[in-house]
This record gives sequence, structure tokens and C-alpha cells, in this order.
Amino acid sequence: MARIAGVDIPDNKRGEIALTYIYGIGRRSAQRILTKVGVNWDKKAKEWNDEESNAIRAAIAEEFKIEGALKSEVQLSIKRLMDIGCYRGLRHRKGLPVRGQTTKNNARTRKGKRKTVANKKKATKG
Repeated sequence: MARIAGVDIPDNKRGEIALTYIYGIGRRSAQRILTKVGVNWDKKAKEWNDEESNAIRAAIAEEFKIEGALKSEVQLSIKRLMDIGCYRGLRHRKGLPVRGQTTKNNARTRKGKRKTVANKKKATKG
């Protein structure tokens, strides 16, 4: 199993798919990296020799911000929004959708499990 940027790359997947296991690299980025290095996209990760693996590592290191550095940058951006108190920051702080989605019926992923609020009981005549 190849190890690139601290992530175990699955051996039995095609190169362009295997590289997407690294946080910060998608299909298009993986294709660009493999083209730059000169490795066929369809070549499985276990078929890469040491020279190709090292070239891929070097290409990723010089061109992309990945894994921990990228995650911390994203967290800092969100923290900055919350600190300045803009609308997006307030939505992050409240745990609601940030990009304009409606919350009346959906948004369960952001809002979490339902919290049922009981109805008030009507006074009985007596």
C-alpha cells in the first residue's frame, strides 16, 4: 500500500481515484498531477514503481496544500467569519446552513436530530 502525504493510498484502485483519498485532492487535481508526472490515469496504484510514486509525491508537495495544512486554513477562515460577526459567521455559530438554504423543512444535517417541542394542553371546562 503506497503512502502519500501521510495517507494510505488503496492499491487496487485506478490512479486518479486512489489520489482522491488525500484530503484536498479531487478527480480533476488527480488527473492534472498524473498527467504532469506522465503516469497513465488507468494504471492502478500498486503498479506504480518507486520512481513514479516519488514523482507524484513531489508534484503534490510543490503544487497543493493538503491534509492538515488545508484543514487548519479552512478552520481559520470559518473562525475569522465568526469573529467579525458577519452573517455567514453567525450562521456557523448557530449551526445553521450558511449558503442560503431554507430551514423550515430540511437542513437536518446542520441542525442535528429533531428536538420535539410539546404543545400546550388546552384548559378543560369543569
